[in-house]
Amino acid sequence: MDHRCDKDNEEYDKYDYEELLKNATFCLTPRGRRLGSYRFLESLQAGCIPVLLSNGWELPFSEVIDWSKALIQGDERLLTEIPSVVRSYSKEQILAMKQQTLFLWEAYFSSVEKIMLTTLEVIRSRLFPNKAAITPIWNTFPGALVARPQYSTDPNDFPFYNLKLGIVEDKFTAVIHTTTSIVKESSALSRLIKNVALSKFISKIVVLWTSDAPIAHNKRWPQISVPLVIVRPETKTGNSRFVPRTVIETSAILSLDEDIKLNSDEIDFAFSAWRMFPDRIVGFPARDHYWDSGKSQWAYSSTWSDQFSMILTSGAFYHRFYNFQYTHNLPPRVHRMVEHYGTCEDLAMNFLVADITRKPPIKILPQKTFENLYSRNVKYSKLVQLFEIRQRCMESLVDIFGYMPLVKSQIRMDPLLYKDPVSNLRKQYRLLEG
Repeated sequence: MDHRCDKDNEEYDKYDYEELLKNATFCLTPRGRRLGSYRFLESLQAGCIPVLLSNGWELPFSEVIDWSKALIQGDERLLTEIPSVVRSYSKEQILAMKQQTLFLWEAYFSSVEKIMLTTLEVIRSRLFPNKAAITPIWNTFPGALVARPQYSTDPNDFPFYNLKLGIVEDKFTAVIHTTTSIVKESSALSRLIKNVALSKFISKIVVLWTSDAPIAHNKRWPQISVPLVIVRPETKTGNSRFVPRTVIETSAILSLDEDIKLNSDEIDFAFSAWRMFPDRIVGFPARDHYWDSGKSQWAYSSTWSDQFSMILTSGAFYHRFYNFQYTHNLPPRVHRMVEHYGTCEDLAMNFLVADITRKPPIKILPQKTFENLYSRNVKYSKLVQLFEIRQRCMESLVDIFGYMPLVKSQIRMDPLLYKDPVSNLRKQYRLLEG
């Protein structure tokens, strides 16, 4: 302490340190009392490219993280060269590095829990190198703590890298969740199976038979040209909908409730849209959330509007990787919540996907097309009770996740030219007319 401190502190108080970090492109990160410094993590958190000035420092998790994509390694002995070094980077390089700093912070350093899990994953990769995540997965969004090697070590098996690798799914598996105990030719389930079977991209139809009644005889099921597999889940809770099953061989899954009304053109168009967004939920029935300032909490909304943040899995495409994540990596409290209420599994899946991707789902076709989406004659009191349950589920999910991950959107995928004046035989989605 000497006479210079007061002057330095007076100068320091003129600026907001966090604002300076967020507005800076490069952040000098000299050593502290040791080779490392808290300034390093501060820079990552702010999306400011660290300029390291600590010769000999072994960066954290350097055996799996490629730090050259996120920082500049300076030399303490050549400080005067730093200005010319940082000026040599193009705008494109700077943007990529800033994005990488934020990704690495969020993926591996943003909490004590993530630092601990990253440490354990590095140790596990040393003990079992044949089961370790490869370097590109560690260094590409969403990172190795999400794209877990326990699921696969092949980037082809994850939805985040498909477009970068040029992988386009050409088939999907339809999974129909049913509560019926009788199969009739005129039933909603039979009609749905027939419509799905007409899709150009269908590989297999799987029916989850949750009724206590014996599975209907083969002769009662619709005769279709694609494999039809009937599965009785081990449990009858909503969690059973997202259990990974060996019978599902495609990456693309179309999740359906037995009473949703969809034709083959609607399904084919939705699948075509999903192939452009394989990391998201893409589907038909949409819901939203909003902040209730009166109650100071997030609220669930089923009101039709231009905005939405959830796609219900009663009619939606998603990647089978999310079945693994839902079953094995969601907090146990989420599974207990779904078992307690007997519903809300679709809310939990939307929270899960949004938490991983930081992106909204994709809505298909106008809401009015699905005005009569459900054929059940449900009493008003029952609907109110269901709405209250879903509100409690949303409150629980926000508490479990620790924040609101859902992202709002107004984007709707719609084949705008399907009403063109050409012959019906030339139209790609004739069944969308009406």
